[in-house]
Amino acid sequence: MGNERDTRRKKLLYRANYRGFKEADILIGTFARRFLDEMSDGELDEFEALLAVNDRDLYEWATGKREAPANVRGPVFDKLRSFDLQNS
Repeated sequence: MGNERDTRRKKLLYRANYRGFKEADILIGTFARRFLDEMSDGELDEFEALLAVNDRDLYEWATGKREAPANVRGPVFDKLRSFDLQNS
């Protein structure tokens, strides 16, 4: 079970680091490096769903440039939304 979880985290980390444009790569990738290891299975599910969202939309929602729709908001999104790159 541990190996499956580790493999899943590695795949999510890769997807978080290669979003399609540099600003999203930095924000989402740094967030993933900081928090993936401590996420529960449910949080990993939520993060995986966030990674399925269009890069620019997710970046704009995470940075507060646009309001996120209700279907993407949750504990992991809230943590991403409040994540401070400067203090990571």
